[in-house]
Amino acid sequence: MSSHVLTEINNNIGIISLDRPKALNSLSLEMVRAITATLFAWRDNPEVKAVFIHSSSEKAFCAGGDIRFFYDVGTKTPMQDSALLEDFFTEEYALNHLIHFYPKPYIALLNGVVMGGGMGIAQSGVASRLRIVTERTKMAMPEVNIGLFPDVGGGYFLNQTPGEIGRYLGLTGEVILGMDAIYANLADLFIPTSAIPDLLLLIAQSKVPDIRIAIRDFASEFYQASDIHNCKLAQQRSAIDHHFKTASVDEVMASLAKDTSDFAIATLSTMQKRSPLMMAVTAEQLQRCRQKSVADCLRIERTMVRHCFKHGEVLEGVRALVVDKDNTPKWSPATIAEVDAALVASFFAEVWPSYAHPLAHLQ
Repeated sequence: MSSHVLTEINNNIGIISLDRPKALNSLSLEMVRAITATLFAWRDNPEVKAVFIHSSSEKAFCAGGDIRFFYDVGTKTPMQDSALLEDFFTEEYALNHLIHFYPKPYIALLNGVVMGGGMGIAQSGVASRLRIVTERTKMAMPEVNIGLFPDVGGGYFLNQTPGEIGRYLGLTGEVILGMDAIYANLADLFIPTSAIPDLLLLIAQSKVPDIRIAIRDFASEFYQASDIHNCKLAQQRSAIDHHFKTASVDEVMASLAKDTSDFAIATLSTMQKRSPLMMAVTAEQLQRCRQKSVADCLRIERTMVRHCFKHGEVLEGVRALVVDKDNTPKWSPATIAEVDAALVASFFAEVWPSYAHPLAHLQ
């Protein structure tokens, strides 16, 4: 088990506390394995009626995968250690699948930063989930900023958002706040951080058969439906649907370039800083995954991630953002005009026979 994943059973609730505050709870392979082992143990434990996952830090629920580990394995460590990178993505995606289909109520308190891999352990299945945000929630799938794509099931859950919001979030990597997340169908309830102690007390003491009912009642006093429809994302919705309705990234950017609104100018500026290749790959991913199951999306993403490290765009992105911190990645290709369809298609080329795919067992 991981020292960064604390677990307990209290009042028939299995509680998982992510406790790696200096790294904003970035997921290591050890943490992925600890969460997975815990969920398997609790799945068939009659003492556990529901699972509650949260962070020990108010700064972040989980900022994603440990991208410094990705860089070190990809560039510096002995070749035999590259197996750890393969293991990380295989086991992380298997964990995302386990959470999505978890048979018991799965409640996530998404306070602070919730990005990348943090979304993967937050976006559980419709039947079991309860995703709680606060005024400190900062949610994003920012992978195109580091030369990657929105993985951990992003091909599935970004396609569950209304209109073209999923494409907007995937192609820009923009950060949204708590009410925006509810509007985007990426969260369910809002509570202020001042109410978190009372929420934890409720979880420890409530005797209702389904803790989600008690939590919903508890949260009902803190927001109304009108609050959601007044959020920033709701106000931007018509512009998002207009500009991002096409699957072509260059057409999206051309549409934005013709618009003189503050939204269009800011969004185009953001996209001009992202990896052109990975924006195009992300657009193709979201298109291919539009009608796919969770398992199929994760299998597609597992294939894509192998190609990502082979190409090297992600290593350059992490170098610029985390290692050298110069924030000037040398993307290859450098512009969206230079990205050709054959290169994009290569990220979806089969790596393994279907029976040998690392996630072949997912249903």
